[in-house]
Amino acid sequence: MNNLNGQIKDTDMDSMDVVEIMNKSWNNGSPTPTFNNAAQVLNHTFFWESMAPNAGGKPTGDLAAAIDRDFGSFDEFKAQFSAAGATQFGSGWAWLSVNNETKKLEVSKTANAENPWVYGTATPILTMDVWEHAYYIDVRNRRPDYIASFFDLINWNAVADRYAKCII
Repeated sequence: MNNLNGQIKDTDMDSMDVVEIMNKSWNNGSPTPTFNNAAQVLNHTFFWESMAPNAGGKPTGDLAAAIDRDFGSFDEFKAQFSAAGATQFGSGWAWLSVNNETKKLEVSKTANAENPWVYGTATPILTMDVWEHAYYIDVRNRRPDYIASFFDLINWNAVADRYAKCII
């Protein structure tokens, strides 16, 4: 955040919120250093808000029904989301998003600071950080172990609230 604040000081971005800064500095797919800082602030905030103590389990209600509809089952969603995280080469993110046109759920992965918002085709409702710093202290280089344990932390209430806002 400090780096981002320094980069935007005394520029037209100084009065923008982080989403506006991220979108402006995306630079049509040639991200600037400002984009990297803005997107990482957003991605990490979203990641932390996707988890809670004593969370995990399975979603309920409309979100659970959408997962079953779009993936066939919660287990299939979990397999696809886990595969996205496990196969992201290097640093990046796994995402569960709502397609902006079809309103169906989709899993994707992005490298570095990129996220579904910048493409404008989907709205994220869950993310998992697969940068090594997210798991190295706990499980060293065993990313699959981290991914398996991430499901015990997902704040399904927050994800369901995000989903509800996307389908209105």
